[in-house]
Amino acid sequence: MVEYALNFDIVFKSLGDPTRRDILQRLTRGELTVGAIAERYSISLAAISKHLSIMQRARLVTKRRQGNEQVVSLNPTTLATTTEYLRNYQVYWEETLASLDQYLEQDPK
Repeated sequence: MVEYALNFDIVFKSLGDPTRRDILQRLTRGELTVGAIAERYSISLAAISKHLSIMQRARLVTKRRQGNEQVVSLNPTTLATTTEYLRNYQVYWEETLASLDQYLEQDPK
């Protein structure tokens, strides 16, 4: 269980940054080179590389070399695992809110 908690810590830390979330969103449309990713942002290539490194450690993305370029891909397995983890909390809140609705709809007599 500790191993998963550490992985989720890294994943959530990675997702906590708006630039990284934007990069993930862009990768949902397909693979991109590091250069293509960097073009969109007004930060250095080194800063983009650092963002990608954090995302790679979180296993949100993978990188592979293709000729002179590095190609970045989304890793859907990590997102699916994280979604499943969060789904447990969704069930809890849905049940809690349903109970609250039921309580509030009761006749106050």
